[in-house]
Parts: sequence; structure tokens; C-alpha cells
Amino acid sequence: MLSLLYQEGPSTEGIFRRSGSAKICKELKEKLDSGAEVDLACESIFVTASLFKDFLRNIPGSILSSQLCDKWVSVMDQGNNEEKIKSIQRLIEQLPRANVVLLRYIFGVLHGIEVRSEENQMNAFNLAICIAPSLLWPPVSSTPDIESEITKKISSLVQFLTENCCRIFGEEITSLFGEI
Repeated sequence: MLSLLYQEGPSTEGIFRRSGSAKICKELKEKLDSGAEVDLACESIFVTASLFKDFLRNIPGSILSSQLCDKWVSVMDQGNNEEKIKSIQRLIEQLPRANVVLLRYIFGVLHGIEVRSEENQMNAFNLAICIAPSLLWPPVSSTPDIESEITKKISSLVQFLTENCCRIFGEEITSLFGEI
């Protein structure tokens, strides 16, 4: 999935914004859940993006860890960018290794898309609006006003992560997929 998104996402206008066919997504999800072979290259890239967001939403406790939600959200209230980056790196160190590996690939994809935002209309802000709710959510539900505020802060965090991913995860993030 990530490889396809890396290849096709940068040249696809509205990637992650437009949804794939709900019927096709449901059918493919059932096949994937049952362990069947699925060739996503034959499907619309929007279907792949929708399936990927669904996969992220189904990670128990979120990939960024709902238990750390308050800490993630507070990062954006800190001083300068250097302080934010150091805080983010400390939080990343608290995540399971598998989450960190997946995050590096996710932000490698988002970076590739953002670099070509003039073509695909998906700058870091737009990407964050679309993907942030799939990366982190609070551990308990609260009032709609509080949830709305948290959602805005999570989007701001994901935008910052996308814009600074090379400094946060290392420059090699741009070559994780090699020459595709």
C-alpha cells in the first residue's frame, strides 16, 4: 500500500482527500482481513488511500499512542521549532519499534506528496487535515468542543511532522522506498 501511495500519490490531485469506492473498499478489506491475495495496483489509488487510512484507524490505541495524546498535543504549544522537534523525538522514543518504523514510511510518503503539492494540491496542511484523525485520537471521548480543539491540535502536529520529517526522522526518510 505504502509503495503504491509513494509512487502514485505525488502525482494524484487530492490524494487522501477523495475517498475510494466504499463498495470496493469493503470488498478489498474483507479479502485482506481473510488473508487473500489482493493486487492493489489494479485499483484506484483513492481506494488504496482509503484502505490505508482505515488500516491506521484500526491500530489499537493509534499509531502515535492515545496514551501519549496529551503529550503529543502539548508539543505544539512549546516554544521554537527546535524545542518541538526535540519533544517529538522524545515521544517517538516511547513508541513501540513497529510504530516508529511504520511512521517513518508514512512520513516518507507524506513528504513525497507534499514536495509536489503544486501538482497534487496536497500541501502539509491539507495532508494533515485528511490523515491526522487516522494517526492519533484521545483515549477517552469528551465533549464535542474539547474533541474539536484536540483534533485541530493533532492536525497542527501532523502538519509540523510532515514539514519537518527529515529533521525528525532523518534525511534518509526521502529514500526509504529506494528507486521505484
